[in-house]
Amino acid sequence: MLLSCGDALIDFLPSKTADGREALTPAVGGSCLNIAIGSARLDVPTGFVGGISTDTFGRMIADHAAASGVDLRRATRSNRQATLAFARVTGTETQYAFYDADTASRNWTYRRDAVALDGVTCVHTGSTTLVHDKGAAETLALIEDARPNVTISLDPNCRPNLVKDKDAYRARMLAFCGNADIVKMSDVDFAYLFGDEAHAARAETLLSGGASLVVITRGNDGACAWHRKAGPIAAEAPVVNVVDTIGAGDSFQAALLAALHRLDRIAQPQLRDVSAAELTRALSFACKCAAFTCTRPGADPPRSRELPADYW
Repeated sequence: MLLSCGDALIDFLPSKTADGREALTPAVGGSCLNIAIGSARLDVPTGFVGGISTDTFGRMIADHAAASGVDLRRATRSNRQATLAFARVTGTETQYAFYDADTASRNWTYRRDAVALDGVTCVHTGSTTLVHDKGAAETLALIEDARPNVTISLDPNCRPNLVKDKDAYRARMLAFCGNADIVKMSDVDFAYLFGDEAHAARAETLLSGGASLVVITRGNDGACAWHRKAGPIAAEAPVVNVVDTIGAGDSFQAALLAALHRLDRIAQPQLRDVSAAELTRALSFACKCAAFTCTRPGADPPRSRELPADYW
């Protein structure tokens, strides 16, 4: 099983009324929940760990996750309000304004008795949960318990508008990278954290620090990756009619983890020995799933039955 630990929220996405006025449409989101949904839709047994409200929006979140086959037994339900995010698309990037004070997600607490790790092969985390001290500390406690036997996947999915102290945040992300087997980030996140540093140079630093696989996504330019044993790998992104890019990075990560699961390369020992051919196949599949997500509005990753046979 894959467990995705982190944020679950409601995105308010730009839309239009029938008479052409600006409007906002609510949709279930949150990077870590999106990844749980994306991997479950690709037939990977997946659970979500984090706080989900019992309010109207929280019920929307829970119903949406359950409809995609995500196991919510390890999630914590509370009567605190749901996190809300208002999205604005600028070019190929989506910017967010978050309303996250005293929410169910923000107040999630890791309890060992509620998060069974038996049968778990991978724990994924990242995004807004790691911005705040409490969320980062609770997530780190889970990772420390899981780390000896479970693959740790990280996508910082940086949200600069939530960061108060960039140096402290960068140090925190480096610490989480040091505990991760798989580190994935977009080129935009990379630039925020590491400036003009060469991708390959930072990848080598992360690999020498303990990671097995480092992946940088580059939008229309596909993805590049570095593996401790297999070396550098690249995959192209297919050309599609882009409706919006919301959730594309999450869809990529879900598909990458699903592909490694399908190849039986997700567990720590198998991940360390993955071949260049297997990684190329996994990265190509992830790029295709991300592109597919861009063809429809919102964070709506594909189900296996929707994908053409040649995607895999």
